[in-house]
Amino acid sequence: QVQLVESGGGLVQPGGSLRLSCAASGFTFSSYAMSWYRQAPGKERELVAVITGAGRTTNYADSVKGRFTISRDNAKKTVYLQMISLKVEDTAVYYCNAGAAYINYWGQGTQVTVSS
Repeated sequence: QVQLVESGGGLVQPGGSLRLSCAASGFTFSSYAMSWYRQAPGKERELVAVITGAGRTTNYADSVKGRFTISRDNAKKTVYLQMISLKVEDTAVYYCNAGAAYINYWGQGTQVTVSS
């Protein structure tokens, strides 16, 4: 049974930091690119960051470059999203995604709220 379980969300003030984690099980983790998406109220889900299976290549949305860092630990089957200098506009539900060929798995999401 495939599972992606996100954690680490919460309420943080502007300028603060959070680290999201996504623990995977039920598939060959290292064979999948892992991504973080987010969806704000009334907006479409958008890609935030992606990392290849071996972790050698990462890409980011322009809106988070220099502030967010995606990483993975294949031994722990976990992907992370370190977020610093958070802005109000980063408020969203953050989803973990595993993708390979025509397969996509999604987590249930974790809420990140940036507010003073």
